[in-house]
Amino acid sequence: MKILYVCHRFPFPPKRGGKIRPFNMIRHFSQQHEVTVCSLVRSDEEAAEGQGLEAHCAHFEMGRVSNPVQTLRMVARLPTLTPSSMGFFYCPDLARRVKALVAREKFDLIFVHCSSVAQYVEDIEGIPKILDFGDMDSQKWLEYVKFKPFPLNMGYWLEGTKMERAERRLATRFNMCTATTRAEWETLESYETGVSTGWFPNGVDAGFFKPDGEGYDPDLISFIGRMDYYPNQECMFDFCKRIWPLLKARRPSLKLVIVGADPIPAVRKLEELDGVTVTGSVPDVRPYILRSALMVAPLNIARGTQNKILEAMAMGVPVVTSKVAAGGVDAEDENHFLVADTPDEYACAILRIVENPAERERLAIAGRERMLSHHDWPKSMERLDGIVERCLSEFAKQ
Repeated sequence: MKILYVCHRFPFPPKRGGKIRPFNMIRHFSQQHEVTVCSLVRSDEEAAEGQGLEAHCAHFEMGRVSNPVQTLRMVARLPTLTPSSMGFFYCPDLARRVKALVAREKFDLIFVHCSSVAQYVEDIEGIPKILDFGDMDSQKWLEYVKFKPFPLNMGYWLEGTKMERAERRLATRFNMCTATTRAEWETLESYETGVSTGWFPNGVDAGFFKPDGEGYDPDLISFIGRMDYYPNQECMFDFCKRIWPLLKARRPSLKLVIVGADPIPAVRKLEELDGVTVTGSVPDVRPYILRSALMVAPLNIARGTQNKILEAMAMGVPVVTSKVAAGGVDAEDENHFLVADTPDEYACAILRIVENPAERERLAIAGRERMLSHHDWPKSMERLDGIVERCLSEFAKQ
């Protein structure tokens, strides 16, 4: 089978959330099918690194864009009904390439990851098409409204409202639509578009993210995530303001390391707090997690699956997370990780782990076992195969 795969971020190397899911799908599809990938690159470095995808697909096309131009495309869509996100991920050159590929090749399936690039193929007919929303982006923008000041929050409300309208419309242009988690799938189902839907979870490479048998620092906790991403910034500002003082008062020796690329100045400023380190970009996050007593994921804004949680648990490092972030992980509070809501709950959960090695060991073992059984990429890809078969079967009956 020949598959055209379109995604919003060039999926190699799979070092961040928006690249991990599509890369694993492409690698899986390529084991039995001929896959052509079309996506965007935003720098010479990304284009050079992306050449490594050659080993995992039959062919790929890169649409080169620059952020200043894409920002103008976003602004141009403000007075229209089209979401600005669609402008940020639109590339005329890539659109021409996709059109030429479809005219030249006989594809048996078109697969799109992320609604913002569905625009490249939404009008194509006569070929079965699947749209993997992943996360329902509209709901993320609408969540931002609660955390951004007026009048900026009105901009996010507008984008979220326009994106939800676009998601409902786009769903009807595809034969099958999918999401990352059951919660995201329920949002998709609530649109009542009449289109077949399904969901398949993100996995974790448990061979790469695994315990190393070395010791850990009982006074060290970690947070991992790109620090140019607002939900990561917001949760660390909140954590350091409301939770960190409680922890330091009860255990003055505690240290917090914030690991992630491109921290803004306000994030760097958190280093002024006693015991807090901000690393910026690092070649490998694993040593920072493995040496930690636990990883915190106190996100107040979270859609879909937080890969950072899967990776820490796969490495045998306990996780204390918010309820909203926990919803994207197929694991149980108290059994596999700890879930908190208030500053006191966070403080109690964190101290429970750092002060009790046996409890840490229990959660470390149970967390990794859960990742092996419920967030395994091969099992997730089996679900994906079932979705594809269902789509092809339903298309053939039309």
